[in-house]
Amino acid sequence: MQTTLRVLVMAGVIGGLGSGAFAQVQEGSDGSAPRQRSLPQGSVTAFTVPQTGRQVDYVHAQAMPLPLGPRRSEAEAQADLINALTEPMTLGEADFEEGGTGTGSITLVRLGVPQGELAAEDEVQPEEFGTSNQPFGTARADLSIATNTAFPYRISGKLFFNVGSNTFVCSASLIKRGVVVTAAHCIADFGKNQFYTNWRFVPGYRNGSAPFGTWTVRTAYVLTSYLMGTDSCAVAGVVCQNDVGVLLLNTTAGAYPGTATGWYGYGWDSFGFTAGGLTHITQTGYPVCLDNGALMERNDSHGFKSASNANNTLIGSLMCGGSSGGPWLVNFGVRPSLTSTTNGTAPNPNVVVGVTSWGFTSTAVKQQGASPFSSTNIVPLVTTACAAVPAACS
Repeated sequence: MQTTLRVLVMAGVIGGLGSGAFAQVQEGSDGSAPRQRSLPQGSVTAFTVPQTGRQVDYVHAQAMPLPLGPRRSEAEAQADLINALTEPMTLGEADFEEGGTGTGSITLVRLGVPQGELAAEDEVQPEEFGTSNQPFGTARADLSIATNTAFPYRISGKLFFNVGSNTFVCSASLIKRGVVVTAAHCIADFGKNQFYTNWRFVPGYRNGSAPFGTWTVRTAYVLTSYLMGTDSCAVAGVVCQNDVGVLLLNTTAGAYPGTATGWYGYGWDSFGFTAGGLTHITQTGYPVCLDNGALMERNDSHGFKSASNANNTLIGSLMCGGSSGGPWLVNFGVRPSLTSTTNGTAPNPNVVVGVTSWGFTSTAVKQQGASPFSSTNIVPLVTTACAAVPAACS
């Protein structure tokens, strides 16, 4: 089956689709397409997913390797953190889209337990940190209660897909009723003009069970600069401005998963950050080095913009391969009712401002990075998907 890639020119679009032109390119027999250059910033490439009937292997899926950034000494990591704390940054005009709570209705599907042994029950541990001296805390979503089916955890999920004949896993989350956000490197091979295929999004995945079913993908979207390898990167294909992509889901019985699970909001241009470039991040995902990737993990860390790393956000984290594409959220959780106090700045709950993109070569550093959500990546990506199928975003 021949598949069409559409290169959509949407430079800096914030509202409607706009009148940008688009070019058609045809996928070659080896899965590659002719190279296209000199496209405007913010242009989006759409990949219509062929419905071949090929299955993903939920049990033996491999972790998509977490792209590794530069080697980082203890002194460099600590200097970067100190610089972020002492040198204020000029932020853009931030904005965001709200999420939704969903009904919570469960439709359980058994996928099979991931191969391997689960870790023993964890003891409560204090916050930890690596040689970066950036504190964080990582813990599994509580096994004693159905955290994975509770709001807002259930909006996050595991993402299965095929690369050739092999099945790989990343993490992802809903940011519209039928639109999923993940890392671009879980969708396409940087600079190769090649998309992966056969994605299955499993919201609220836990230990081989899919409480809200599995969802196939209609169309995948990444920025053309990422696909072509012209993206602005501190480390080519790893520490980049635009390691962000979205997946437009197919319906099941006329419905999208967000009707049951709800969906996160998403913010851009430093939404939720202080004028000094600081914030607090909650990261969710399914790293295979923790509990064999069978359980959703939660990580909490202060985050900061790193000028030396393409303005990516850095957090302290224990996560690894399989966590790629998992959401980085500000104000995670159910918002309390205020009685004798007032809201702070940017109080909106459960807003995604990035997704897990990469880690450092040295595992002692215990940091991960995320491309910043901006008006020239997440906005045109979501706008393009919503223009294609408005019902997925209503």
